[in-house]
Amino acid sequence: MTSPFSYTTTFTLDKAHFNECFSQSVNSDFSIRAYIKAMVLAGVGLLSFYIPDVSTYFSWFMIALGVLDALSVYYQRPWWVARQMLSKAANSEVTLEINEQGIKTKSFYVDSQLDWSEIISLAETELGFLITATKGGRHYISNTCLSEQAKQYLRAKQAS
Repeated sequence: MTSPFSYTTTFTLDKAHFNECFSQSVNSDFSIRAYIKAMVLAGVGLLSFYIPDVSTYFSWFMIALGVLDALSVYYQRPWWVARQMLSKAANSEVTLEINEQGIKTKSFYVDSQLDWSEIISLAETELGFLITATKGGRHYISNTCLSEQAKQYLRAKQAS
């Protein structure tokens, strides 16, 4: 009879962790499709210069919104990481526990239990595991905080 699996570790939510989390969980799109909203906003601003009853402030505002949206697409990663670093959870210690019930994360600000029945998919990336759940969306676990036994256990859960 085998004993139930249990693995516990701690890690810090630092800038390197957030960068890895973003690179492994977000597919950045820099094609022209990603900039369509920015082009439409700037186009509306440019066209509104030719409408006599429209204030030039509105036109410049729409152009500025278009530029801001284009910058948010281009600088998506640093913007997301900066927002995470400004959050209260930044640089805090997180305890990760993987066992037969599921995956539990606990810190000063969060106490979350994700049961295996709630996990829709578990995909291994080159640097960790990406988890899609019915509640709470997507989660990422880095290989840097996992032992080889924990990785094997997650791979077995992925296969089943």
